Formats: sequence, structure tokens, C-alpha cells
Amino acid sequence: MTLFDETTHRPLADALRPETLEEVIGQDHLLGENGPIARMLLPGGTVGSFILWGPPGVGKTTIARLVAMSAKMEFVQLSAVMSGIADLRKVFETAKSNRTIGRQTILFIDELHRFNRSTQDALLPHVENGTVILIGATTENPSFSLVAALLSRLKVFTLNPFDAASSELLLARVENFVGKRLPLSEDARAALINMADGDGRYLVGLADDVLALGETDDLDIGRLSKALQKRMPIYDKAQDGHYNLLSCFHKSLRGSDVDAALYWGARMVEAGEDPTTLFRRLACAASEDVGMADPNAMPQVIAAWTAFERIGWPEGRLFIAQAIVYVATAPKSNASYRSFDAALDMARQTGSIPPPKSILNAPTKLMKDLGYHEGYKYDHDYPDAFSGQDFFPEELRSKDTRFYQPQERGFERETLKRLEFWQRLKRERKPAK
Repeated sequence: MTLFDETTHRPLADALRPETLEEVIGQDHLLGENGPIARMLLPGGTVGSFILWGPPGVGKTTIARLVAMSAKMEFVQLSAVMSGIADLRKVFETAKSNRTIGRQTILFIDELHRFNRSTQDALLPHVENGTVILIGATTENPSFSLVAALLSRLKVFTLNPFDAASSELLLARVENFVGKRLPLSEDARAALINMADGDGRYLVGLADDVLALGETDDLDIGRLSKALQKRMPIYDKAQDGHYNLLSCFHKSLRGSDVDAALYWGARMVEAGEDPTTLFRRLACAASEDVGMADPNAMPQVIAAWTAFERIGWPEGRLFIAQAIVYVATAPKSNASYRSFDAALDMARQTGSIPPPKSILNAPTKLMKDLGYHEGYKYDHDYPDAFSGQDFFPEELRSKDTRFYQPQERGFERETLKRLEFWQRLKRERKPAK
């Protein structure tokens, strides 16, 4: 120990780092009785390669280190941000030497998703033949961030963010370590937990900041908010957080749950999402999920979007709210887009069937001689501006080409009546052959 070791403040999060797996808080589904990681370490169990997937500050590195300690294995830690294939080669050579004397090596790679495809591929043979046991840590969905070949060789364990109960246990551990309670009112204590947003390491850091204030009286929420900077919710606009909340938002709109749609939209805006993203999703929902059940949904969204672009924030929240409420409460029908999907399927199956010559223009004499435009009926020359002629190629006229199937909901009821009207007229006015 040096003079600097004695005088330098040790972060509380480091001082409280668990020394056994039993001390880890909040991950009982993995480490508790019958948990998959706990079973690996039982007599007769086998420690295999696995991924720890979860948000920051929930114990991924600690669990990896303690697994190696419990299994009495060598532990090597790398960061995918700072390391490459050359670093991996050194680890593999050392691991091979360890195996010759009966020592197994656990290779822990933090932020594993940061390795590119070729670097991930370099891990494959050494994981496959057992040179190393790989424990990877990632904050991103492994299904999207890891190559399939590597993912197939690993188990994936999902870690939970700290809930209120786990956070209280962690704060109690802090208080036990420092020998005094945190100077916080009940509401301020709850606010401190909320600020951490499920990140245990960050929560301990906040508690350390509170202790450093040296307060003797309990802080209320107002004084706490002045002393500490609020943590923004975990939300990566380019990765899982973005797509997960966007999915929640769209499904709430589709499910006509206006309050949930408002909540998820607010969550995204509060986390820093560009409101244009919400308007894009609203426009999609207005067509995909509302459709012709309320054709005013799309103009409402576009008008709100335009108003937002012209007026901006903070008044722009008025237009976001109106668009969300309109789309969420509108009657729903996906008949329009399903009809086009059906038409696309038919188009793929039928290829390049020639269209009827009667509905082709004939701008040249040659085209007229070939029968282009011959027999075409100008619909406005007929009652109800409807001739009843068939516009499908001859080969498809005997097939079921009813792509659009309106629902008995909202305005689509009127659309259904119109469709039935044209179909009745068509039966009555079969064009002469």
C-alpha cells in the first residue's frame, strides 16, 4: 500500500462489490436456488460459455468474476471496445498452456457486441474446443448483435434492472457499510431510487454523493434535486431501447389504448427521442391499423406533423397529443394494406400476363391495327358513370380476385356499401362479348 492508496477516496460502488455470488442482489432467478448459473457451480455441474445480457450496473462483470472464483478457474477480462484479435490470440495461447497443467480459463469480454463479425468469428474454434469458457456481457439484444454461429454456442442469461425492493436492499447495504443512515426523507429516498433507473452501480454512486454532502438533517425531494443531477432514462435511440419503446407505442395505438399510447409516447420524448419518429409511427398506424375505418386519421396525423414542424417545441406537444388520441381512439381496420399484400402475392404468382388490349391506349396507327383500345367503354358515358367492364387480364377472370375485404367498422361500413353497389351493377351490366 502506498501513501496515495491511503489518501485516495475509494468509490463506494467498488468497496461494496460482492465477494460471493450469495451477496449479489437482484438476480435470484439466475443465482438463487435452482438458478441456471447456480446449478453450474454445484458438485458435478459444468460451467459452460454464456452471455449476460442486461442494462448497465446490474452486476454482469461481478457475476463473471465470482463464477470464475467459485469454479477455481483462471479469469481473464477484456473489453471489446479496447481489444482486438491480437489480444485474443495472447489469451488463447495462455489458456492452452493453462490446460496442460489442468487449469481452465474463463475469458470475460465486456461489451461483446462491440466486436465486429470477423472478431466474433475468431472466438468460435476456441469456444468450440474448450480452450476458453467465454462469458460475454452485453447491453444489446444478442439476437441482433452477435453472429449466429457464436450465439448458437452460448446460453443467454437475462439480468434484471434493480427494482424498488432490490434497490432498498442495496441502500441498506450502503448504510450498513458506512455505519449510518442516509439523510433522506421517505419521499427523497424513493426519488433517489427512481433517479438510478434500475442501475445499481449508479444508485450507490448517488448514495455516495448524498453522504458527501455532510447533511445532518434529512433532505426532502426539493433539496435532493438541487444537490444531484437527475439521470436520464436508459434509452439508446439507435438500438434496443428505441425499438422496444416504439413497439410498445405502436401496439398501444393498434390496441386502442389511448392512455398507454400517450405514456409510451411520453417515455420516448422524455428520453430524448426526436418527435418526428413518433409522427412517422403515427402515420404508419393511421394507414396500417385505422385505414379506411376512419380515413380522416391520416390527414389528422399529417396536419399535426406539419403544425409541429412549423411551431416547434414546447407547444408542439399539443399536436403530438392530438394525433396520438385520434389514432388510438379511431375504429380499426387493416383491410386496405392486407388487400395490397394479397394483390402483391397474385402479381408474383402470375408474372407478366399481358393486360387486356381494350384498356391500353393506342397513340399510333400500328397499335390501333393491333387492337389496342378496341372495345374500351368510357365509364362516364354510362349510368352511374359505370360500364361494368372487366379490367383484369383474361387469365385471371376466373380466379378469386377479391383482394379488398372491408370490415363492418367505422367509415368502412360505407365503403362496403359502395363496393356492394358496384358489384351489383357489374352483375347487371355484364359487358357484351
